[in-house]
Amino acid sequence: MGLIIFFYFIIFFISAKQLRKHYFLDEKEPYKQLLTSKDTKPISIIVPAYNEEIGIYNSVRSLLSINYPEYEIIVVNDGSKDNTVKEMIDRFQMVKVNLVVRTRLATEKVRAIYKSEIYDQLYLVDKENGGKSDALNAGMNVSHYPYICSLDGDSVLERDAFLKVMKPIIDSNGEVIVTGGSIRIANGCEIERGEIMRVGLAKSPIVVMQVVEYLRAFLMGRVGLSRHNLLLIVSGAFGVFHKEWVIKAGGYRTKTVGEDMELIVRLHRLIKEEKSTKRIEYVPDPVCWTEAPDSLKILRRQRSRWHRGLFESLWIHKKMIFNRKYGLVGFISMPYFLFIELLSAVLEFIGYLILIFGLLFSLINVKIALLLFLVSFLYGSILSMSAVLLEEWSLRKYETKRELARLFFYSLTEAFWYRPLTVIWRFEGFVQAIFKREGKWGEMTRKGISK
Repeated sequence: MGLIIFFYFIIFFISAKQLRKHYFLDEKEPYKQLLTSKDTKPISIIVPAYNEEIGIYNSVRSLLSINYPEYEIIVVNDGSKDNTVKEMIDRFQMVKVNLVVRTRLATEKVRAIYKSEIYDQLYLVDKENGGKSDALNAGMNVSHYPYICSLDGDSVLERDAFLKVMKPIIDSNGEVIVTGGSIRIANGCEIERGEIMRVGLAKSPIVVMQVVEYLRAFLMGRVGLSRHNLLLIVSGAFGVFHKEWVIKAGGYRTKTVGEDMELIVRLHRLIKEEKSTKRIEYVPDPVCWTEAPDSLKILRRQRSRWHRGLFESLWIHKKMIFNRKYGLVGFISMPYFLFIELLSAVLEFIGYLILIFGLLFSLINVKIALLLFLVSFLYGSILSMSAVLLEEWSLRKYETKRELARLFFYSLTEAFWYRPLTVIWRFEGFVQAIFKREGKWGEMTRKGISK
C-alpha cells in the first residue's frame, strides 16, 4: 500500500509539472501554422462501427468539419445487426466503388466498399463480423495515407484535436510513432451537429464517478508515464499511429479484447528489439468526447472486459516483465500494470471477503481495520481530488464552480460504493480471462449524445 501511494504521488508531481509547463505556452499560433505547413502529414481516420446506428451520423459529421489540411474518413461496418450501413448510405449519398485494395493484413471478408458522392474523402467498408481489431485491420488495408487514427463510432472530436495530436509527430521529425489524446465523457454536455457547444456534467452519479476516474487515468497516469516513454495504453477511442510500424508489428491482434493496449506493448517490444529510439506519447489537450455507460449493467460489462484485456496483454508479453532487454518498460511499466493495475483488484477483492468474514466471526481487530480503511480512503480521495485539481489547473473544461464542487464531492464518496463495485467487476474480468481465452467485442446500448 505504501509503495502504491508513493508511486502515485510521484506520477502526480510529474504530471502536474508537465501540464503546467504545457499550458503556460500560447499554442494557438503554432497550431494555426500546421494548417498550411508542408510538414503536416495526411491522416486516414478509421472508425470501426458495430451497431452504431444512433450515433454514427453525428460522429462522421463532426469529423468532416475538423481543422486539418488533408485526411480521409473510413467507416468500417463490422457486420452490424442494426441499420448502420443504411444510415451511412442514405445520409452521405454513398455508392459502391471498385477500389483496388492491397491486403497487407488478413481480415474477414469485405462485402463492399462505398464512397460518398458529396464528400470525396469519406468511405464506408462493409464487412463480415470479426471484432473491433479485425475492423481496424480492414480499414488499414483500404487506407491511403501514412498515418492512421483509430476512433470509436460514438465519438465527437474538438475541431483542433488532430492538429494538437499530430504536433509531437511533426515536431519530432518522425521519432514519435504513436500519440494518444484525452478521452472525456460527453454525457451531460450540449452537443449540436457533432460539435461540443457546452461542457457539462450528467445528473447520474455513475457517470460523474466515471468523469473523476477518467481525469485520474488521463491527466495523472498517462501524462506521468508518457514523460519517460513508459506509456503502455493509448485509448482505442482516439489514437494516431504510424501505419508502417503497425503493419510491421502485425496489425491489431484479433484474439484479445484489449487490442489497444496489446498493440502498444507489441510496438514497445518491437522498438526495443530493433534498438530504435522511437517514442509513444500522450497529448492531454486534444480531447475526444464519448458516451459513457449510464447503467450498472453496461458499466459492469465494460470494466470486466477492460480487465480481461489487461490480463491478456500482460500474459501475451509476460517475457518482457523484469527483462533488461526492454529497459524501463520491462522494469517499470510492465510490473506497474501487473501488480498495481491487474493483481491489486484480486487482492482488494480478497480483502473485502476477509473483512466481511472477519467482522462476522471476530477474527480481525476492528480498530486497526478502521484505521487502514481511513488511510485507504484518504489516499484514494486525495488522488481523485488531485486529478480534478489538475483539470482546473490546466484544461479547465468545466466552467462552473458547482460542477467542480460536484466532482470533488463524488471523489470523496468513491471508497464507499464505486470503488468496491469496480473491484468486483475487475475481479470478474480476471476470472473470465483465466477460463475464457477468446475475446469478443461486446455490445453497448447507445442512447445518442448529439442533436
